[in-house]
Amino acid sequence: MSTATTIADPAPQLRRNLTTARLPKWAPAGVALLSIGLGCAVGAGAGLASHLQWGMIAAALFVVLSYALSARVEGRRQAKDRLATAVVWVAFILAVVPLVALTFYTVQQGLEVLDGNFLTHSMKNVISSGPGGGIYHALIGTLEQVLLATLIAAPIGLLTAVYLVEYGRGRLAKWVTFFVDVMTGVPSIVAGLFILSLWNILLGFEYSGFSGSLALAILMMPVVVRSTEEMLKLVPNELREASYALGVPKWKTILRIVLPTAIGGITTGVMLAVARITGETAPVMMLVFGADAINGDPFNGPQQSLPLYIWQQYSMVNNDFGYARAWGAALVLIFFVMGLNLVARGIARWRSPKGGR
Repeated sequence: MSTATTIADPAPQLRRNLTTARLPKWAPAGVALLSIGLGCAVGAGAGLASHLQWGMIAAALFVVLSYALSARVEGRRQAKDRLATAVVWVAFILAVVPLVALTFYTVQQGLEVLDGNFLTHSMKNVISSGPGGGIYHALIGTLEQVLLATLIAAPIGLLTAVYLVEYGRGRLAKWVTFFVDVMTGVPSIVAGLFILSLWNILLGFEYSGFSGSLALAILMMPVVVRSTEEMLKLVPNELREASYALGVPKWKTILRIVLPTAIGGITTGVMLAVARITGETAPVMMLVFGADAINGDPFNGPQQSLPLYIWQQYSMVNNDFGYARAWGAALVLIFFVMGLNLVARGIARWRSPKGGR
């Protein structure tokens, strides 16, 4: 006797409706526009004069509305993701808007005075409260001081990083790492005071651009050490081991294998350190003193620099000509730092290892 066994198809029982409602792609943009409108309306209705307050209200409304709308349509789980995304976007905007505003305002104010005469003349025989004058002497001083500081700090920082990564073991390496960490947070005025006490007062050297370069080198060294150390750690150990297996000495492996592999990141780190010291004012004010005329010798006599020039010109009360020259110098300083970063990127791309396919 055969019994027929009927087995029900389990598929209909296992099927679930896995698709839920989703907000359209334009929903975040729509919520942002709605939040901006509501923020402006609330700010105007409350009599808030600052547009920054309007923006903060709009940002808070964007986060709240994004979560509320997503929770109602998509569910709480997806709403939490929308909330995190909204917070990230708000943080990004809060970081970018001041930078863009600062750059735009500096360009707007600096272009009014930036011309060939401004770049090729100094302040010699120019009345500070009157028109004319330029930044040529400050530009020369900044280039020389930063170059000297780089020539001092870059080799020392590079060799220190090589020691810590390739040779550093024991107490000495720990102490070196500790002091590098301490130097990273040293204020610039402390570095200036140290060079003032040691170089100018104790050893008796005169105030000059080189004195300022020594203080800038102190500020630059820990940045170079830290960035170079991280880049050397990223070099795969397999490259070192392969070189050792071929009988290559360790010093030649570092020179021919490790450093060329990490040269892109090292160059970028050095350029970041240069950008870090380019805008320092306190050490230059204490050690270089500034000058109205051109001084191309950084080892003899006071010398001007762009940060000090900006401070001197802007510190003149009720002086429109000084304000204009300060903004022009600030714009040149921004272009200088931007150029350094572009050069660093170019060198990093040029010297980076090329992998064949």
